[in-house]
Amino acid sequence: MLGALSGAAVARAAFDLADDAAYQAWRATKLAHFPKTLAELVVEVRDPRALSANERQALLERCGRANMAIYASTAGGDPDKEIPRRLGLQLGLSDLDANYLADDDGISPLAVAERGTRGEFIPYTNRGIRWHTDGYYNPVERTVRAVLLHCVARAETGGENDLLDHEIAYIQLRDRDPRHIGALMAHDALTIPARVEDGRIERAAQAGPVFSVDAAGFLHMRYTARAVSIEWKSDAATQAALAALEDILGTASPWVFRGRLEPGMGLLGNNVLHTRTPFTDSPGQRRLIYRARYYQRVGAG
Repeated sequence: MLGALSGAAVARAAFDLADDAAYQAWRATKLAHFPKTLAELVVEVRDPRALSANERQALLERCGRANMAIYASTAGGDPDKEIPRRLGLQLGLSDLDANYLADDDGISPLAVAERGTRGEFIPYTNRGIRWHTDGYYNPVERTVRAVLLHCVARAETGGENDLLDHEIAYIQLRDRDPRHIGALMAHDALTIPARVEDGRIERAAQAGPVFSVDAAGFLHMRYTARAVSIEWKSDAATQAALAALEDILGTASPWVFRGRLEPGMGLLGNNVLHTRTPFTDSPGQRRLIYRARYYQRVGAG
C-alpha cells in the first residue's frame, strides 16, 4: 500500500506547477517514447473477443506511450456488440457509462439517426465534431477515463478522426505558460449548463476543471471546443489559457494523428482529444461505430 501511494505521489509531482524538475523529467520521458506516426499505434489482432497475451501487451504498451492504440482485426463488418464489450473486459474496462442515449447494454451505436431523440445530438448525425474529450458534461463521480470505438461499417466518404494525446496538449500549454495550466485546473474553469426539457432539469449544471490529476497520479482532461451550451470562467487568466489552447488545437502539428477506422478496426484509449470530420453515407455504405465509455483507465482493472 505504501509503495502504491508513493508511486502515485511521484506521478502527481509531474503535474505540480511548483515542481518543475519532476515535470521536466516526465516531459523528457514522454516525448522520447511518443510515437512518430499513426502506424506505430496499430496492433494487428486476430480475434478481439479473445486477445493473445502478446496482442494484449501490445495494446497496453501503446496506451502507456500515447494514451491510445488502434487495433486492426479480422472481425470485418460483424455487428456483434460483444466484440467491443469483451475486448474492453480483457483490458480492465468493465464499468460502462450508460448515458441515456446508449443502448440498454451501455454501448452506443453511432450512426445517422433518421428520427427520434438521438438525431438531435451531433454524434448521431453526419456532421463534423470539433475537438473534445468524451463525457465532459458528466459529474465527477462518472468521469469517463477510457473510450473504445469499434468500426462495423465506414461511411462512403469522410468520417476521419484527428487524435491528440491530452498529455501532449498539456505539455504544449505548460511550455507556453504554466499559468495557463493553473487557470484550467480551477474547479470552476468550465461549466456545462443544466439541460432542461419540458420545464424539468434532466441534467444539472456541471462545473469543473479542464485538467485534473486522479488519485493514482494520472492526468485527465475535460474539454469541448463547441461554442454553445458552454460557460467558460470569464476572468482574464482563464480566457488567456483558453485562447492559447484553442491556438494549439487549431495549428497543424506533428503530434496530431489523422485516420479513419475501417470495418473490424477500433480505437482504444484513455479519453484522448479527438475530432470527427463530416461524412456522407450511401444506400450501401452506412457508417456504424460502436462506442463504449468507461470509468476506468485502460489496464487499470
